[in-house]
Amino acid sequence: MPSATTAHIVAYRPEHQPAFQALNEEWITHYFQLEETDHRQLRAPQQHILDPGGHIFMALFGDEPVGACALLYETATSYELAKMAVSPHAQGLGIGRLLGEAAIAQARALRAQHLELLSNRRLTTALALYRRLGFVEAPLAPTAYQRADIRMVLNL
Repeated sequence: MPSATTAHIVAYRPEHQPAFQALNEEWITHYFQLEETDHRQLRAPQQHILDPGGHIFMALFGDEPVGACALLYETATSYELAKMAVSPHAQGLGIGRLLGEAAIAQARALRAQHLELLSNRRLTTALALYRRLGFVEAPLAPTAYQRADIRMVLNL
């Protein structure tokens, strides 16, 4: 059984794409519907996340991917935390926190001043994690996601 102490965070590699896609599709379709932006980013993360200046982190238990998280480039000083997913069998073990901490550390290393995320108020466990990581609610502007009803920011 994985735990936060036995899982490790690694930078995304092309062979992670099927797991990155499956982990995210699993939680999104459990609560919502996949949207066009999801399809683009999950099917071609190199083109739609990494090439524009973003980063993806994978949580591995041994060689098994059990979680994922992306940093989407917005500007030289602003990134979006997105596509955070943890496998149901690994939820509640602190893996989401490890992923969030890795993304925040990367944003700081990139000298970002601002990290934001879009979510949905139904995702109470995720929102609690984001608050523990230091995110606070901010006004929500129009977004590409129909499911987004909350925006949170972290000033770095």
